[in-house]
Amino acid sequence: MKTTPFTHKHIALGAKMAEFAGYNMPISYTGINDEHATVRNSAGMFDVSHMGEFILKGENALDLIQRVTSNDASKLTVGKALYSCITNENGGIVDDLIIYCLEENKEYMLVVNASNIEKDWNWISKYNTKNVAMTNVSDATCLLAIQGPNATQLLQSLTNLDILNLKYYTFAQGTFAGVDNVIVSATGYTGSGGVEIYFENVDDAANKIWDTIINLGVKPIGLGARDTLRLEMGYCLYGNDIDDTTSPLEAGLGWITKFSKDFTAKAILEKQKAEGIKRKLVGFELLERGIPRHGYIIKDAAGNVIGNVTSGTQAPSLNKAVGLGYVTLENSSLDTEIFIDIRNNPVKAKVVKMPFN
Repeated sequence: MKTTPFTHKHIALGAKMAEFAGYNMPISYTGINDEHATVRNSAGMFDVSHMGEFILKGENALDLIQRVTSNDASKLTVGKALYSCITNENGGIVDDLIIYCLEENKEYMLVVNASNIEKDWNWISKYNTKNVAMTNVSDATCLLAIQGPNATQLLQSLTNLDILNLKYYTFAQGTFAGVDNVIVSATGYTGSGGVEIYFENVDDAANKIWDTIINLGVKPIGLGARDTLRLEMGYCLYGNDIDDTTSPLEAGLGWITKFSKDFTAKAILEKQKAEGIKRKLVGFELLERGIPRHGYIIKDAAGNVIGNVTSGTQAPSLNKAVGLGYVTLENSSLDTEIFIDIRNNPVKAKVVKMPFN
């Protein structure tokens, strides 16, 4: 298994470790519910250094990004980022990612999922016909996500960057905790505010930044709570809710699918939009006891199979079981009664609006 520069920290702190995307990662420290509450109510720190980062440079860098991703990156100026996805030739999703503009029309950073680093690199390379300089800096890049309503207030003392006033999906670059060339980004996948910080582990930077943040009283958080936090917000997880067989329109990601430009799968998705999708990713809450899990069958009241669960949990902040799943379009309206097949027992649920509340 691969490690991150913080793996020894997790083990020393007694974290429950497990393999995730080929890395030895912390799943929990004090318990998922406790860690979930810490992020929702205060601030917690995730090691997400397993994520992938690519740097694309050159006069054709933007053209390449526009070709392989669905959102319109031409709108980005220095210090701004956007959420997007890479589409395949069948209209499916190769990956979802964040695109950072480091220099307008010249240099960008793509942040991709850990399990897709090689796949994404090969896919983008296939379309790189104009010699855009591509560098995979994943192994050299540390990424910590400090999330929660108190995160920026706690961290402001560590930098001369004005992170208290960073707008959502913008970033600043400068010195943080005495380490130069750190990107502080107002992004994250918890729905509780906070920042993500990117830096290279040179001159013991990883230990320095981790220890400084921990000494402020910020608690370390495992990937278990990251999953429950993102699920309460209705955020998709690649490999669960979206993959090579799901289209962004089916997944409710039409807002990052811009037909004003040319991109892979544009024609397929335009046709899908015109003809209408046949299934849709919805949020649901259970009305009876049970916990929905990935892969469980979804049925209608007559017992017909209408879809499947992609993510599910007992939501710690809400004290009820919620999930995401694809269902036929006719069963996707709010308040539609559906049934989750849990151990051959149909458990009643209803389609609800996201984020869950």
